[in-house]
Amino acid sequence: MVTRSWPEEVEQVAAFLRESGAESRIEEFSGGTPTAEDAAKAVGCALGQIVKSLVFDCEGRSVLVLVPGDRRADKSKVAEAAGCARARIAGAEQVRKATGFEPGAVAPFPLEGVEAVFLDRSLLQHPLVWIGAGSTRHMAALTPTELMRLSRAQALDIADTH
Repeated sequence: MVTRSWPEEVEQVAAFLRESGAESRIEEFSGGTPTAEDAAKAVGCALGQIVKSLVFDCEGRSVLVLVPGDRRADKSKVAEAAGCARARIAGAEQVRKATGFEPGAVAPFPLEGVEAVFLDRSLLQHPLVWIGAGSTRHMAALTPTELMRLSRAQALDIADTH
């Protein structure tokens, strides 16, 4: 009998990473990583290396936006990229339905109910980035190019300019 050491959602992310042949690692942080600041502190990296996975509602369609922990997604840029008049942060129920993850624990893959993924181009400058891995205590490290490949993201300037 196999006993699971991680929650089911984290196991799904780990299986996806294994099956895709990605060079990555998942780590558990007992103190939790509920915010980008907490995650950067736990991991010991710059805030800009933490990837926030944000689900936006674009006229009923769900899109995922990946931005650095030190920036915010620009709603007007999200709307333009998604081809909708107005984009807004999705509510908790829509996040769960689109991603299968709880808000605050969204991994950028595997995602069945997300129509498009946009990655802020500034993430590409880092040798390594950290993503949520299915719980508020688990993070995965990988290169930005692997993140783009696995999430099928389109690189854009989608974060705010502040």
